[in-house]
Amino acid sequence: MSDYLMREDAPLTDGEWMRIDGAVVGTARQFLIGRRFIELKGPFGSGLEIVPVGTGERRTHIPVELFEATFMLHWREMEASRKSGLPLETGPAAQAAMACARLEDEMIFGKLIEAAENTVELGDWTETDVALGDVVSATETLFAEGFIGPYAVVLSPSLYTQTQRVSRGMGRTVAKLIGEVAEGGLYRTQILQGDQGLVVALGAYNLDLIVGQDLMTAYQGNEGLDHSFRVLETLALRIKRSGAICVLEG
Repeated sequence: MSDYLMREDAPLTDGEWMRIDGAVVGTARQFLIGRRFIELKGPFGSGLEIVPVGTGERRTHIPVELFEATFMLHWREMEASRKSGLPLETGPAAQAAMACARLEDEMIFGKLIEAAENTVELGDWTETDVALGDVVSATETLFAEGFIGPYAVVLSPSLYTQTQRVSRGMGRTVAKLIGEVAEGGLYRTQILQGDQGLVVALGAYNLDLIVGQDLMTAYQGNEGLDHSFRVLETLALRIKRSGAICVLEG
């Protein structure tokens, strides 16, 4: 383990570290959305600060961003856990992981929307067949420009809710029908608001996510009798072909 994480200095047993790491990784997996459909590369280590995007004269470099959140373990809770034999409470670690996951997805979806070159205006999704038609229109737009898929669809909570209706005459939910078009998956995220969604043509030749330091917990030291920890990660979203992104908006 890298020295800068200072994990060896923490007053935790191996079992307690396992519980904290399990809570952090498990929570992140539950809440992260962007990583579910964007291809990952790495981890390459915390020393990675910039990564190249593009080739030839269009080659540029973008920064590898740091996302972090802190949490505390209080000495009385640590002592109570050890004396009672109950597992160490890992709720604070999970909350810090949740905060990092939100920061990561805010970066990813913010950059996807900013870079998108295509837009499909949404119809009335309370009409069950309209949602499928709008998604198909987005995939057809991407396909016509040479982005052949597979496609991932990401929706705001309000739009996603509309896909849970049963399509007229089909006997299946709209979400199931969209899933047949979106082989890369149908997802929802609170990062997207209102009537907002994305359709993305997948593949590392279109975009990827470079991981420097993957999500890890570091020890920061004691604050009085209590102990401070930091959940952190470094990564960069490389959008190589912005035409692979289509925004759905009402």
